[in-house]
Amino acid sequence: IIKCLRGHLPKAFFDVHLMISEPAKWVKDYSDAGANMYTFHIEAVADIAAARDLCIQIRETGMRVGVALKPGTPVEGVFEIIDAGLVDMLLVMTVEPGFGGQKFMVSTMSKVEAARKRYPSLDIEVDGGLAADTIEIAAKAGANVIVAGTAIFKAPSRKDATDLLRNTVTAAIPNYPKAA
Repeated sequence: IIKCLRGHLPKAFFDVHLMISEPAKWVKDYSDAGANMYTFHIEAVADIAAARDLCIQIRETGMRVGVALKPGTPVEGVFEIIDAGLVDMLLVMTVEPGFGGQKFMVSTMSKVEAARKRYPSLDIEVDGGLAADTIEIAAKAGANVIVAGTAIFKAPSRKDATDLLRNTVTAAIPNYPKAA
């Protein structure tokens, strides 16, 4: 799919978010297909050493590195690889991965807040249950990258829904902690 889309959208940024076992096995294929960022779930690797190796493998292909956390995974578990400069984006899942239309889990915002405080310049993405009634909570916590499916595709106006999400996040960014 990425390879086909790349042919039609040569300037698009493709972040592939993969909840798969053995994420290292697929890095070259996604790079060859034209992905710009490879986001893997920390839960899919054996340990932090394997995560470090995977980050390096991804970077060697020229792709950016994203690391995703399920709602029950502590954010502190990825600090080591972020501190090492191996991660370009942290993705905090705000629902259990697997299907759309789930309710936003406010409890996950403590992870976003902790990451934003520690990493003022890091891209922090949230995915799941983002909509008009939850976007401000996520933006104020420190999320600057948003994944929204149902909120956009089931909205009366996709443009209006997208604008609301984008504008809410943009308004919150100046209030984020600054790098020391």
